[in-house]
Amino acid sequence: MEAVIQKQKKRQKRWGRLLAATLAVIVTLLLIALAFLNYYASRSLPKIEGELQVKGLNEPVSVIRDTAGVPHVTAASEHDLYVAQGFIQAQDRLFQMDLSRRQASGTLSEVIGEAAVDRDKFFRTLGLRRAAEKSWAAYSAEAKQVLKWYAEGVNAYIAGLRESGKWPVEFKLAGYTPNNWTPADSLTIGKYMAFDLGGHWQAQAFRQYLLQKFPKEKAYDLFPSYPKDAPYILSQNEMNIEKSLSAAIIPPEFNGSNNWVVSGSKTKSGKPILADDPHLSLATPSIWYQMHLKTKDINVSGVIFAGIPGIILGHNDKIAWGVTNTGPDVQDLYIEKRNSEDPQKFLHNGKWEQASIVEEPIKIKDGKTIPYKVTITRHGPVISEFAAESGKNTQLSLKWTALEPSVELEAILNMNKAGNWDEFEKALEKFQVPAQNFVFASGDGTIAYKANGNIPIRKRGDALLPVPGWTDEYEWEGYIPYDKLPRVLNPAEGFISTANNKVTSDDYPFHISNVWAQPYRQMRIQEVLKSNDNFTVKDMQKLQMDQMNLQAEEFAPQFIKQLQGEKLNKKQKDALAILENWNFKDDKDLAAPLIFNIWMGHINNEMFQGQISEDMMELFDGRKSVVDALLRNAFEGNEGAWVKEQGGITQYLKKCLNLTLSDIEDLQGTDKDKWSWGNYHKVNFTHPLSSISVLKYVFNRDGSLPVGGSSVTVQAAGTDNNGLVNHGGSWRFTIDTADMNKGYHLVGPGQSGHLKSKWYHDQLDDWADGTYHTTLLDEKKGDKLILKP
Repeated sequence: MEAVIQKQKKRQKRWGRLLAATLAVIVTLLLIALAFLNYYASRSLPKIEGELQVKGLNEPVSVIRDTAGVPHVTAASEHDLYVAQGFIQAQDRLFQMDLSRRQASGTLSEVIGEAAVDRDKFFRTLGLRRAAEKSWAAYSAEAKQVLKWYAEGVNAYIAGLRESGKWPVEFKLAGYTPNNWTPADSLTIGKYMAFDLGGHWQAQAFRQYLLQKFPKEKAYDLFPSYPKDAPYILSQNEMNIEKSLSAAIIPPEFNGSNNWVVSGSKTKSGKPILADDPHLSLATPSIWYQMHLKTKDINVSGVIFAGIPGIILGHNDKIAWGVTNTGPDVQDLYIEKRNSEDPQKFLHNGKWEQASIVEEPIKIKDGKTIPYKVTITRHGPVISEFAAESGKNTQLSLKWTALEPSVELEAILNMNKAGNWDEFEKALEKFQVPAQNFVFASGDGTIAYKANGNIPIRKRGDALLPVPGWTDEYEWEGYIPYDKLPRVLNPAEGFISTANNKVTSDDYPFHISNVWAQPYRQMRIQEVLKSNDNFTVKDMQKLQMDQMNLQAEEFAPQFIKQLQGEKLNKKQKDALAILENWNFKDDKDLAAPLIFNIWMGHINNEMFQGQISEDMMELFDGRKSVVDALLRNAFEGNEGAWVKEQGGITQYLKKCLNLTLSDIEDLQGTDKDKWSWGNYHKVNFTHPLSSISVLKYVFNRDGSLPVGGSSVTVQAAGTDNNGLVNHGGSWRFTIDTADMNKGYHLVGPGQSGHLKSKWYHDQLDDWADGTYHTTLLDEKKGDKLILKP
């Protein structure tokens, strides 16, 4: 027996030594890999001081990167300015630029592999690249030249990398190098901007799905309003919407923003103050790239999407502007009847029309090229078949303003040079997609607003549901005339604000949208702006970071009242007591916002569990507003079918509260004194390559950062299902037009896309805390690089 024991001990020692040796090898290999990554990341850092030759320049260009990494580019000509802008953007963001054009063009599979095929099919079907290429002819000769100059600058940088081999480490990890840049790449990224800011086609499909699956009145409970006339209802036999559209790519709901402008009558300086913070996906690198561009005729500062010339949001030495998403109905789904004997023909006004068939072969990394065809009817691409057969002879095609030729990048160039409201409004005529709410301020005291862009006028229908495509009764009759678009100039109340809210009164003669953002951000902004006549830039920054939750102010007291008299356990009573003593601020250190926001999450989801699939929930545009309306109706004694099925509003609230408390205890324990919103609600700004588990430790910040706010506060901070903040103010900007030389900015998490750059994540804490950096039009200090011909 003793001998057996000794043998076991020896065996355990051998296994122990083997395990230790194996772990040592793994650790050594990991350290070597990290050293390799560190080496390649360091060697690919761009040159930011001294001199550098750039092919295509005519004269030297000065580039000063200030303390926040913002490049101030000064050139003798527009030619040299835009060549330099392309070169500098590529220095800091080349991998991001390449991914952006690939995503929008549907060519990710070439570098990622088979996992991206469905995504590529979707974007090939939409045809953003095709629309961009069609748009080229509509641009002026001057704008075309700018786009070519910009591409020359990007390609000059790519050529240098081909020669040196010092590619950004992401290209090394992905195993490819980028192709040359073209003007069509910039235009395609511009079209993707329209996609990301959305339309409402998915909502139309979702409502049709509701009518297929549920009794009409139950389906209508989830509509924003009742259809004006009897809709055409597709049967399941005609088309299975759930199967056909389950793989569609849907941008985050209400990729929106806040913006406002205050007249000099309400400011300490006596001049207008403007504030803007677009709410988009939060990631590394930022969707925005901040720059200052200067020639003898241009002096403009602000942000742009990497891959595009000019400045889309910001200010020059005379004016400032900002945007929010108008969110109009600029998309329609048409129900198409296909010829059973000739599937390339579709019925319209009693005749069979030949559709266009576009070959879109999809090349796959380390695999075969997949043949893929896109069918395009008179209305647009057939989108119901990109992932699955939709129906034997019935399809859905998409008509969308962004698929038509448009010249939004030319509008940006013209906006940059505008010196007053008249010139700026003239420039906006060319900003056709996406439709945006522009606010404006200038040093001459003018404040203004315009809901700008192509918004369709329909012969019939109200954009709630897909409409018959076999008749001309539902065609578009042009767009809302430019001089009839919503517009405000120097209002008597002394301010203008928008937050993706309804922008017109009920007597406005044209249809804008059926779906608007929840009103709470706009309500809070207006509440603050009405309260003071002596505002400063600091006040505007404080408002951008405001955490007052007006949804909680509306609903939390009603939740508490509804549960009074119910038999509650101690945990439930304690939770309600915490809410009862809350100031309704989504402060990261408080327990109340944790309880309320998770409770609202369950309220928004539980009533649909088991009835609407997760895929279809992705199409449920405006769900939070719909649920808010269901709650209001229930509290007024009008419980709809969805609430009644849950046993009534009281039982439903109680059920969701129990789920909430169970979640919180799993996450943060049973000691309510240790609960806090920030321990759940955190931001990280994840890198796209961090989805590969080991790389998250390389590209992401070490640990997530607790933050306040929520999806309904002015300090926007929306989350995924795990509490990770992934949506919010991607850029924050304020300016007092009394000093047009100075703007205040935040670009989270930082300017650079290079892992080893000092500007990679330097603004992450600033983003959480609301600490802005100052950008000057006359900046003379910083790391100086001279680009030479």
